[in-house]
Amino acid sequence: MPVIELRDVRRTYRMGEDTVVALDGVNLAVEKGEFVAVMGPSGSGKSTLLNLLGCLDRPENGQYLLDGKDVATLDDDALSAIRSERLGFIFQSFNLIQSLDVVRNIALPLFYMGASDETCEARARELAGRVGLEQRLGHRPMELSGGQQQRVAIARALSNNPVIILADEPTGNLDSRTGEEIMDLLGVLHREGRTIIMVTHEDDIAAKAGRIISMRDGRVQSDSGAGA
Repeated sequence: MPVIELRDVRRTYRMGEDTVVALDGVNLAVEKGEFVAVMGPSGSGKSTLLNLLGCLDRPENGQYLLDGKDVATLDDDALSAIRSERLGFIFQSFNLIQSLDVVRNIALPLFYMGASDETCEARARELAGRVGLEQRLGHRPMELSGGQQQRVAIARALSNNPVIILADEPTGNLDSRTGEEIMDLLGVLHREGRTIIMVTHEDDIAAKAGRIISMRDGRVQSDSGAGA
């Protein structure tokens, strides 16, 4: 059974008097442990797709099955629990809190889950070391390079030990060398068995994934892993 399955998913938005079709009958299955890159021009639906997979949005029609459960039927509390317990998010803009140091930024999801201060700090220090930031624990985001900030974001995404990592343009704000380093880190996480779904507009970055899905006008235009 796929870890993720979309069945004829549709999502539209109102923009003034116009209706914009963001997803138009998307069918997609992702197996556990896959590394999938989603590509497409602006307005193709890839960001809407990622938001839906991250339980930040719901389909208007169709089904989104996560481990066989239709999450579109769940209430907000249940969706929040899924995000906290099963999903890790990595954003292009890092989304770090400027007033918090590395340890506290990494530990934030655990704090919201009700973990003790000791558990939060121990886990954050462990993950900071894993992403090569053991010498930056007390630094705040403004004192870090872009690559270091993205490493903090990756460590934060791992804090709840997610089975699925959703990455939105994880190298978009980085130079090519730093982007390669971040992709190497994501490759390690993939080899450990995590499922990774990454939105990117860069062909060389997408090539690091084992499967490339191209979207256009809210539909899957091509899928290198279809039937694989």
